[in-house]
Amino acid sequence: MKLRFHITMVAVLLCGTLAGAAETTIDSVVLRPMVEAEVPARQTGVLATIAVEEGAAVAAGELLASLDDRAAKLAVAKAELERSQVQAKAASELRIEYADKALEVARAEMKRSSESNEKFARSISQSQLDVERLTAEKLELERRQAEHELEIDRYELKLKENGVESARLDLELHAVKAPFAGVVALVRGRAGEWVEPGAPVVRLVAVDRLRAEGFAPAEIAATTPVGSKVKFAIGAEGDAFPAGGHVEGTLRFISPEIDPITGQVRVWAEIDNSAGKLRPGQQGKLSLPTEIVAPTN
Repeated sequence: MKLRFHITMVAVLLCGTLAGAAETTIDSVVLRPMVEAEVPARQTGVLATIAVEEGAAVAAGELLASLDDRAAKLAVAKAELERSQVQAKAASELRIEYADKALEVARAEMKRSSESNEKFARSISQSQLDVERLTAEKLELERRQAEHELEIDRYELKLKENGVESARLDLELHAVKAPFAGVVALVRGRAGEWVEPGAPVVRLVAVDRLRAEGFAPAEIAATTPVGSKVKFAIGAEGDAFPAGGHVEGTLRFISPEIDPITGQVRVWAEIDNSAGKLRPGQQGKLSLPTEIVAPTN
């Protein structure tokens, strides 16, 4: 590609040095999307619907397409029902309350028997006392068992909640959504097609910010820092840079590598296209500010 560079200098005599503010104009600059993506299917299945058309502007998170999700919806409903069943058990402490009451009665019975024997010797047989003691111990073990079962139910509830989240995630993966705001450049999928995870369904490009990419003299790295304000305009090679009709941007990258044949470096600038007047693929010119200092004779 033949490139031409135009330098316009306005010189000022300062402290015995000729200091100049200049602009370097780069021809054959191409606009490319700053952000673009082949939005893929994230699950295996049949494409049920394509929700957008080519050229449509979409917001981040907007539905682009969806896979047949009937089985996934049933899985969510089943997981939620199983969670509800365990939730009722995990929330109820009736078993512990019942065990507490039974243990309280057994201990009271033991106490009455013991007091009766103290007042009236051998009024309660030793075997009866042993039975009452064993009953109280048995009820104490049942109470501890009820606490253990309640703890297990609560752990099971956590597992069921994770199952609900997993089922919901699987359902969400059946939807193909826009990862960012942009314009649908190409619809690759068709309703009824079988797709695998990773298969591109929609090509999406963001057009509010574009990348103006071209090649500049290697010296630009020493005279124009990254972050400098630049101007971009549509125009053919050799045309003068227009006084108006340009858009502003910011220099974002100067390649650290110099092409050994041309002596040039690749550069690109971020161009504001919020007005939507520019399109990826257009060619034009990029004007870069430079500072040139020359010693006096």
